[in-house]
Amino acid sequence: MTVVGIGADGWDGLSPRARRTIAGAEVLRGSARQLALVPAEVTAERVPWPAPLVPALRTLPADHSGRRVVVLASGDPMLAGIGGSLVRLFGASAVEVVPHPSSVTLACARLGWALEETTVVADVGRPVELLIPHITPGRRLLVLGSDTGTPAQVAALLRAVGHGASRLVALAQLGGTRERRFTGTAADWPHPETDALVVTAVEVVADPGTVPLPTVPGLPDDAYAHDGQLTKRDVRAVTLSRLVPLPGQLLWDVGAGAGSIGIEWMRVHPSCRAVAVESDPVRAGRIGTNAARLGVPDLRVVPGRAPDVLAGLPRPDAVFVGGGATTPLLLDVCWEALPPGGRLVVNAVTVQSEAVLAEWHARCGGSLTRLSVATAEPVGGFTGWKPAMPVTIWSTTR
Repeated sequence: MTVVGIGADGWDGLSPRARRTIAGAEVLRGSARQLALVPAEVTAERVPWPAPLVPALRTLPADHSGRRVVVLASGDPMLAGIGGSLVRLFGASAVEVVPHPSSVTLACARLGWALEETTVVADVGRPVELLIPHITPGRRLLVLGSDTGTPAQVAALLRAVGHGASRLVALAQLGGTRERRFTGTAADWPHPETDALVVTAVEVVADPGTVPLPTVPGLPDDAYAHDGQLTKRDVRAVTLSRLVPLPGQLLWDVGAGAGSIGIEWMRVHPSCRAVAVESDPVRAGRIGTNAARLGVPDLRVVPGRAPDVLAGLPRPDAVFVGGGATTPLLLDVCWEALPPGGRLVVNAVTVQSEAVLAEWHARCGGSLTRLSVATAEPVGGFTGWKPAMPVTIWSTTR
């Protein structure tokens, strides 16, 4: 099958190759709006997509067996578009892509922004909270939405996280005869509805007093709602350095508490994934709240007691055990789940847990580190050091 990108300017904006491809089709698939952009002289059968779309994509080759199928896509089919979905389903060799300038390219051209200096966040059918890790002062963002209310949702989110001074431009119908823009700040965004074909441009400005949160590990402890079961900031930063978050990889956070390890693993890169396993149902619910508020709403929370609930989970690239090292067979199951090169990091604060780590260290190697942290606090009219409980960290690579 062939996927052809088409812009808001329709037939007039297509390259000769794209026109020939569409003209030679026996079947055209696309939204009703896209199909209407093709002139009547093209005699192919026009079949609009049903809702939901995904089942129709899976059966596309069988539905039109033996016929030349051309799928219409908005702009560049491989930028958060249907081209990527078809390649994932059928493989790159089964899909030919004829791209069109993307909405991102057109938006940068209108704004005078360098594409390599602009962050693109695809918000099509996904939670707007995914924008949160990218909200840092001075950053330029392009948000790809799928409905008329996306710019208003972005503005509301910016206000909620202390960046209401940010400047917004909603660019609608880019490249078409009805192209227009809506402007304002997040604090007083005046446009509850714009256009279904819209890109929201954001120049991030922090409000006075707002402390930005970085994507590097070690967020302040008060960034989390918790009941005391939280890997504290300094220990968390060291622990994540041992876990080595890499793009596209999956973490098991076993005994997740407030979910801080899995959350900060996912904040490192948009493609990082994590599963938080927590036996306490109240804490499990709190993890989901923390994850959404800190910009990683896709964190998967698995309520239940490990190791029982670990069976059937997707194979991890790294595992963190923040408590419960003395639980029978827990470390055995985590170790066996790891592929070659996978990382296992276990923290302990009790003598009994330390004994377990010493045994595993003797058996599997790796490194044992004892971390002691003290914070300055008032002692009468002076200042002294208040130590926290030392934490022993065992880290190893399979």
